[in-house]
Amino acid sequence: MSLNRVTLIGHLGGDPELKYTQSGQAVCELRLATNERWKDKQGNAQEKVEWHRVVCWGQTAEFCGEYLGKGRLVFVAGRLTYRKWEDKDGQKRITTEIIA
Repeated sequence: MSLNRVTLIGHLGGDPELKYTQSGQAVCELRLATNERWKDKQGNAQEKVEWHRVVCWGQTAEFCGEYLGKGRLVFVAGRLTYRKWEDKDGQKRITTEIIA
């Protein structure tokens, strides 16, 4: 048995990007920021921000495109996936995404 499950709560770093495939299926991309706060050994406040790429499909994509906006606090549940692609210079790249 295996499990591929991601749960995040964070703020949107920009407005959702709603698009449609050639077949008419809705797809929405979100940029989600999560942060971690702690105090270092000297007692100074520290913060680390992680950025996540989230992709939604179908009715969920349309909902996100219509009702969400930059700065909004959101709860995301989905699965982790990796996508390989080549940039304009021919360099191989890997993108980590959460399919919500």
